[in-house]
Amino acid sequence: MTPTLNPLLLILIPLAPLIGAILAGFFGTKFMGNQLGRKACHRITILGVAIACGLSIYVLVQVVDGARFNGNIYEWMRLGEELVLPIGFLIDPLSAMMMVVVTFVSLMVHIYTIGYMEEDEGYNRFFSYISLFTFAMLMLVMSNNFLQLFFGWEAVGLVSYLLIGFWYTKQTAIFANMKAFLVNRVGDFGFILGIGLILANTGTMDYQEAFGQAENIAAQTLPGTSWGLMTVACICLFIGAMGKSAQFPLHVWLPDSMEGPTPISALIHAATMVTAGIFMVSRMSPFFELSDTALSFILIIGSITALFMGFLGIVQTDIKRVVAYSTLSQLGYMTVALGVSAYPVAIFHLMTHAFFKALLFLGAGSVIMGMHHDQDMRNMGGLRKYMPITWITSLIGSLALIGTPFFSGFYSKDSIIEAVAESHIYGSGFAYFSVMIGVFVTAFYSFRMYFLVFHGKERFGKGPHGHGEDHHDEHAHEHHGLAPGQKPHESPWVVTLPLMMLAIPSVLIGFLTIEPMLFGGFFEDSIAIDLQAHPAMEELTAAFHGAVAMALHSLTSPVLWLAVGGVATAAIFYLYKPEIPEKIATIFAPIKKVLDNKYYLDDFNQAVFGRGAQMIGNGFWKAGDQSVIDGFVVNGSAKLVNWFSILVRHFQSGYLYHYAFAMIIGVVGLITWILFTHLGSIQ
Repeated sequence: MTPTLNPLLLILIPLAPLIGAILAGFFGTKFMGNQLGRKACHRITILGVAIACGLSIYVLVQVVDGARFNGNIYEWMRLGEELVLPIGFLIDPLSAMMMVVVTFVSLMVHIYTIGYMEEDEGYNRFFSYISLFTFAMLMLVMSNNFLQLFFGWEAVGLVSYLLIGFWYTKQTAIFANMKAFLVNRVGDFGFILGIGLILANTGTMDYQEAFGQAENIAAQTLPGTSWGLMTVACICLFIGAMGKSAQFPLHVWLPDSMEGPTPISALIHAATMVTAGIFMVSRMSPFFELSDTALSFILIIGSITALFMGFLGIVQTDIKRVVAYSTLSQLGYMTVALGVSAYPVAIFHLMTHAFFKALLFLGAGSVIMGMHHDQDMRNMGGLRKYMPITWITSLIGSLALIGTPFFSGFYSKDSIIEAVAESHIYGSGFAYFSVMIGVFVTAFYSFRMYFLVFHGKERFGKGPHGHGEDHHDEHAHEHHGLAPGQKPHESPWVVTLPLMMLAIPSVLIGFLTIEPMLFGGFFEDSIAIDLQAHPAMEELTAAFHGAVAMALHSLTSPVLWLAVGGVATAAIFYLYKPEIPEKIATIFAPIKKVLDNKYYLDDFNQAVFGRGAQMIGNGFWKAGDQSVIDGFVVNGSAKLVNWFSILVRHFQSGYLYHYAFAMIIGVVGLITWILFTHLGSIQ
């Protein structure tokens, strides 16, 4: 008999951070008179997330031992006799692993925030927001039905909006959070259409009940068309993932979201929220396995994102934006894995990426603190001797990112490349080209950032020229960047401790978990794969001979040498021959201009959708509001009343003889009508 998890324990996992968020948000801010101080707020929220993390680890251990849970906790609404809309949990290896990743990274970010946001006036509000985000993400990954999935999906988007625009007096932050909100609404429109199609054709919002009817959906077509119903539903669901997981062309919001504080970048836009789409597609694998068209669509979108977003990372000068474009590229890798039905590999890379990308973002934040909030890498250099802990942890994160053998990123990234090589689904050739070129590109921009920041000449302290995170507009006049003579400094322990804690899994987690997660049946009851139609995972299993053997075999593979080539090229360009990239930029100025303008996608969106929406809005305003509502309904009725009153006022002169004359006319008219009526009846 399968052991069952305690539902009260499961309820406590999302509730603990929610309670912390409520206490800090209400009693730690002006809303309720600032009754809690800074220390109380960060202790309450950290305690809540720590409880959630500890319980999530306990649940994962129980799940590994065979425990499962799938049940409703609360009936939110009932429509008629058939449709029940509950709140419930599905705890299996997929959700349990996600719970640990979300809560552990969130805990590290909470601790890190004590140092990073120390001087910010919104300190308590910030802790409330990030704790609330943790609650929303947990509700998403623990859900057992589409209603709760959609609730968590929209809740993380809402909190993301609040966090990106946390410094709400900055115009760039206001623009960035609105951009993120609008772009995600585009994806979410497709997402809710996909959920609606599944609900309409299954009559249920429960995952397991809907999966049980997957074959029936696959046999149908969308009414009025020849399109497969399953294909349409899956593509609609994936459009939601394109928005949340920032896939081309709905990726444009993520780089601009770097306007928020750095801890947000680590928590939301690297480790958790942006991976929600990857998690969702993996959870919906029983549907996606029945549509090769949808899988090919996913594969091509992921390939474009992995390659072309990596190119943009090459030309960035803001340290956070380099890591942001790296995130976009790695999300493309995960999506490519989904497209070849290697869902476990996508989730495996999601997990390893969460640790080393959070490490890189927090490392970037530590550098920004040491540089007095200067984010421009051209103003850095030689920080290695001033910030040793930040240096070594950032190096570990960079080595994991580029797929160095024995580091966590190597095992997940190489597995994706091998899965694509073994796939024969339409688009796999282009995907293989993209992920292979992406290896070189990733290594190049990662170590370009590393060398510019930690090695080479010291370029700081040259005067007021920094590109900074202005915490508030009233502080915008203050100098950002090191003044002449100033030196960088290592961050306090509340910043460096999370860096060290994240560095450990960035090195070890891939080596320790690749065999059970990918080849030990860990996801066998969480993810469905048709191995006959999509044999990539079966081929990977046959070729796997242990974590050590995999790393040793890579020494002769082109993947490793592409990465080495990227690192070597970055070293030559930015340590020994800095004039080379300047010459290349001059020779290929048109291409660099395209990259600097991010393929002109923002300009295209502004010209087509922004101005188009403005034109439509103006049309409705002039034709509908001004002409119909104001002109006809409001002003027209007023004019009619005015015309009638002008006519009637002639009969209300105030003279007695006018009224007597009117009475006489009235009497004559009445007598005439009676006479004609009487004569007519006599005849």
